[in-house]
Amino acid sequence: MSRNARRGALAAATVALTLTAAACSSSSGPGSSSDPGASSSGSSAFQAQHKGGTLKLVAHAAAGSFDPQVNYTLQYWQLFQSMYDGLLAFKKVGGQESFTVVPDLATAMPKVTNGGKTYTFTLRKGVTFSNGKALTTDDVVASFQRIFKVSSPTAGTFYNGIVGADACLKTPASCTLSKGVIGDAKANTVTINLTAADPEFEYKLAVPHAVVVPKDSPTKDAGTKPLPSTGPYMAASYDPNRALKLVRNPHFKEWSREAEPQGYPDAIDYAFGQTVESEVTAVENGQADWMFDAPPADRLNEIGTKYASRAHVNPLTAFWYATLNVNMAPFNNKLARQAINWAVDRSAVVRLYGGTNLASPACTVLPPGFPGHVESCAYTKGGGTTWKAADLAKAKELVKQSGTAGQEVGIVTQDDDVNKSIGQYLQSLLTQLGYKATLKPLSANIQFTYIQNTKNKVQLALTSWYQDYPAASDFLNVLLSCASYHPGSDSSINISGFCDKGVDAKMQAALKTSQTDKASADKQWGAVDQSVMAQSPVVPLINPKMIDFTSTRVGNYQFSKQFYMLVGQLWVK
Repeated sequence: MSRNARRGALAAATVALTLTAAACSSSSGPGSSSDPGASSSGSSAFQAQHKGGTLKLVAHAAAGSFDPQVNYTLQYWQLFQSMYDGLLAFKKVGGQESFTVVPDLATAMPKVTNGGKTYTFTLRKGVTFSNGKALTTDDVVASFQRIFKVSSPTAGTFYNGIVGADACLKTPASCTLSKGVIGDAKANTVTINLTAADPEFEYKLAVPHAVVVPKDSPTKDAGTKPLPSTGPYMAASYDPNRALKLVRNPHFKEWSREAEPQGYPDAIDYAFGQTVESEVTAVENGQADWMFDAPPADRLNEIGTKYASRAHVNPLTAFWYATLNVNMAPFNNKLARQAINWAVDRSAVVRLYGGTNLASPACTVLPPGFPGHVESCAYTKGGGTTWKAADLAKAKELVKQSGTAGQEVGIVTQDDDVNKSIGQYLQSLLTQLGYKATLKPLSANIQFTYIQNTKNKVQLALTSWYQDYPAASDFLNVLLSCASYHPGSDSSINISGFCDKGVDAKMQAALKTSQTDKASADKQWGAVDQSVMAQSPVVPLINPKMIDFTSTRVGNYQFSKQFYMLVGQLWVK
């Protein structure tokens, strides 16, 4: 996922918050301090006494398009879990089980035949969109076509293995997938044919880009006009400058508690345009129930002491990183890119993010504890497997060798306090290296799409990536493969523009190996990670944790490792 480029978690950590982390970790059950007797299983029976009320969420900014097949941010992927459905879904529970894929709009897991290349699903009957229209196989077929017609960010990486996808990627408007996705209205089945077996395909069917929307949905980004949904909530209104309002879908009836449980709040109000300071105050005073953004460092002590039971700290499989545009000066020079990796003081970035209890220095693209991760640090003073210190002298020498000193470098960040402060640090560092660096902070509502589009000539950007699903390819193949680079598009997730045929071949080999031997494939992905770092198109900075700060009204807090806090499962009554 990503996310605003996936949610910037934050922040600092005091001793009090360290204690909170132990008490309110992702391994805890869904009960909160407001309901210590809550059940520990997200799949437990619905508790009708907690149904009702309005859940109030606040954020500094909206996250752009509300089209589930286009948006690629955690901020909205988190909401889509209670709105839209695909053939499959990740289990809506807390903890490790949340990485489990279960049937959603399909009655059961697919029948897989033809050597792993054909998936056959039987569609549930009686599912209705929020506009009152019944779900049919035609909607499913049209939704897969639409992935390509709207140029979904993952069309070329997640769904390019569908038969006919190549033609759809070349000419999206005429996409049919006529032999790739086949609906049989009489049998109520949908068959998907792949060009090759894909052991990650079920994961890919369980993320929002593969949700099913009505067949008459526009074949362009729906933007601020939300599409009809099948889940417990639908969007009543959306103004990215002000607010989003979700209300109950009157046509929803729970068909699977694991895949799509009914929600507790009657309405979810999401207000935008807040400062992070005002967000904290609103949650403390009960004017809001949860804040999307990370609390600022100067408020963490009070949260950790006065409100410790309401601060939920969870480790994330994610990384924050700087992108270096390999197709523009000065970073079309590998030595200049490597210089930045040597120069960045990851410990300084950790401090700016909030402290060692909520972030750690990153050396690789794949996060610790993630499939394929290898303890390796190519850019640390003195060498070793973990980051120890920057080597500014080596960095300056590389800049000198590259002949790029004196060139202008623009740095694009989000405009919240944490992102901006890291951007200011990078600006200062590049100035020390001899560049003429300028900082361009943008609203989170536009920054993520802005830095993807090559027309904006972004040289260096600060962003982050949080797993879509638990596989190494979701970082390396999605972020750094040739297939993820789309010049002139707002959906070019390969922000560095990195396309190395040798590295790409290694990725394809790892993907092929994963069809039969996941352990061997993970070793290959670890080698790919090191090959990428040798080319230095990105600068891994930190691996974060997340704070969810909630009001006294909130109960049944559950943290999904896949999509984070389960918004629709919160009690506010």
